[in-house]
Amino acid sequence: MPEADVHGPIDYVLIEFTGNRLTGRAAEELVTLVERGIVHVYDVMVVGKDADGSVYSVDLAEASDQAGGFRDLDGARSGILAEDDLLEVAGAMQPGTLAALIVYENTWAIPFVAAALESGGTMIAGGRIPAQDVMEVLDALDSLEATTQGA
Repeated sequence: MPEADVHGPIDYVLIEFTGNRLTGRAAEELVTLVERGIVHVYDVMVVGKDADGSVYSVDLAEASDQAGGFRDLDGARSGILAEDDLLEVAGAMQPGTLAALIVYENTWAIPFVAAALESGGTMIAGGRIPAQDVMEVLDALDSLEATTQGA
């Protein structure tokens, strides 16, 4: 099976930022990942939630400080995300924040997926552990190790 017919795993992340504007740092790193061929961004949706709980969408095509570097990803509109996703995102957000919902393909995995399929492999399960959970567990293990070494 040619790699052109194979896709890598598709993920989404919802990242909430305090305040009503983005600095652009996260978006810059995402653009770097795209340029390096590590990921392909299908969709980006930036949603704001005012202090009173009202929800709004940030138009990435507008020259707005609010969108930060995500303006550079304005063309990422595959249609995977729809208007109802905006409401779901808003439900997860705290008032007075902005959130970026990003749908992306892990293009780094395409050669691996192609090789597995060519070898007769079939994915029967998959999953994702959120980065925050991994960092918390590793911090707890480091603390435990420090405690046991000091005892």
